[in-house]
Amino acid sequence: MATSNPSVFLLTVNGQIEGANFPEYDNLYCKYCFVYGHDWAPTSGLEEGITQITCKGSQSSHKLIWNFPLETTFKSTNPSGWPQLVVSVYGPDVFGNDVVRGYGATHIPFTPGHWLLGRRPEYTDPKVVAQGEGREVTRVRSQGFVTVSFHIITKDMKKLGYDTGPSSSANTPSATSGWSTAEQPHIM
Repeated sequence: MATSNPSVFLLTVNGQIEGANFPEYDNLYCKYCFVYGHDWAPTSGLEEGITQITCKGSQSSHKLIWNFPLETTFKSTNPSGWPQLVVSVYGPDVFGNDVVRGYGATHIPFTPGHWLLGRRPEYTDPKVVAQGEGREVTRVRSQGFVTVSFHIITKDMKKLGYDTGPSSSANTPSATSGWSTAEQPHIM
């Protein structure tokens, strides 16, 4: 059997926007999109979407549950511009108008496996709080957090010379397919 020399690698992202905790708000929904560099191209799946509206449960946790599926595949020639998931949370104000209640972004994990991410929004450069320029338009207050789970699969990254983590039997690509996957729970 002839071995092929791939010119691109593939990144498959499966997962879900699981839910959120916004103590001061109810009846919320999410809009999401993937942002990626110029060498990246989606090959299947949705690049953006919107969840259903959810209400807080009657249990003591008062969590908002969406369990909204994510599924897309990208191809690229290099990891520069690695995809990010951007999530914006919306809900009604006192007049019934939809207003943004929170937003955040996270890079898709580099290592194949299963990931659980839940993170409060933050500046990408923490030094911005000490700088005067641009502060007049910046007002940030943590309102809550969104939990997203990812299951990441890559194909042909090692064949193109990219190492995504330690080699182990659970993360070894198939000799015939080149796909690499592993179960690695992680909470941020």
